[in-house]
Amino acid sequence: MSSHEQRFRLFSSVEYEGQLYMTPQNFIESVTMSEPRSMYYQDTELEKILGDTPAVWQGTSKLFRNLRERGIIAYTEYLFLLCILTKPHAGFKIAFNMFDADGNQMVDKREFLVLQEIFRKKNEKKGRKGDVEKSAQLVRVVKKDSRQFVARSYWDVLRRGASQALFSDLAERAEEGMMIDTTLLVHFFGKKGKAELTFDDFYRFMDNLQTEVLEIEFLTYSKGMTTISEEDFARILLRYTNVENISSYLDNVRQSIPDEKGITFDEFRSFFQFLNNLEDFAIAMQMYNFASRSIGQDEFGRAVYVATGLKLTRHLVHTIFKIFDVDHDDQLSYKEFIGIMKDRLHRGGRGYKTAERFTSFKSCMKKELAGR
Repeated sequence: MSSHEQRFRLFSSVEYEGQLYMTPQNFIESVTMSEPRSMYYQDTELEKILGDTPAVWQGTSKLFRNLRERGIIAYTEYLFLLCILTKPHAGFKIAFNMFDADGNQMVDKREFLVLQEIFRKKNEKKGRKGDVEKSAQLVRVVKKDSRQFVARSYWDVLRRGASQALFSDLAERAEEGMMIDTTLLVHFFGKKGKAELTFDDFYRFMDNLQTEVLEIEFLTYSKGMTTISEEDFARILLRYTNVENISSYLDNVRQSIPDEKGITFDEFRSFFQFLNNLEDFAIAMQMYNFASRSIGQDEFGRAVYVATGLKLTRHLVHTIFKIFDVDHDDQLSYKEFIGIMKDRLHRGGRGYKTAERFTSFKSCMKKELAGR
């Protein structure tokens, strides 16, 4: 199993018709905690709990917290939600346009299932020969169309090519893997599945989900206050990373920032928005790295703005430097920052040992409960 599938199985607590599902509460725990709170499998009355799902226009940044155990999330949807938490919004606009097959600026249920299938394939990275052949076919179709329809925009051509080369096959696979309604499908397309999703509603859902997860992490440490300490900010950043001696990083913060000012939620959120654009920022960092140059605080802030359009406060940049400047030269190297943050971005998706241990435990628990 992939690390994502291991983590999904680790945090899932619902089994329905032989398939494992997460509840909204399970999903929140999977991206904010190291271990699940509940390790038992429960049966569920699907129609009853889906009846509590609000329409997409009623969505808020407390959707998952309000639903808690009243809902189910399939594995494909879990991967899709992870993408929302870890990818820049611009990529979803492109994907949304690509699979708006009829070009009406809306996505229906069938088109959305195809979109999810694309993200599943990208996450699992199977690299099957058939997929490579389909990609080559897509390129040929796009090239052919671009010669015939010069006036069409690039994404119109790509969407048309994608529809011809991939849509039918992927739609069939998606529908085979999603025979029952889930919380996400009911939220987006209604209980009858006939509603259509606009990008504005979809964008609002993405923004609300990112805000909800960040609020949960922030409130865990703020204890009702408007800020968290710089040390707690460091603790949050270093979760789910391969850093072995976290205490040395925390010591850096305590020694370098003796007068605590605190990190506001706006600063906290702006950092994670920047983190979702890490690949673009990494290009700028690599240029310094190739030139054998480290990067100072002013250069760091400028590189973030150029690569992502985000302006981080001077205090936030200063705090980041004090966390990751392990050799105390007031410079930030590619290795010190990018390598660690790439792990953090995956929110535990690269971990194996913990997942294996708890998956084994859950398997034993399930057998024990079945024997009672």
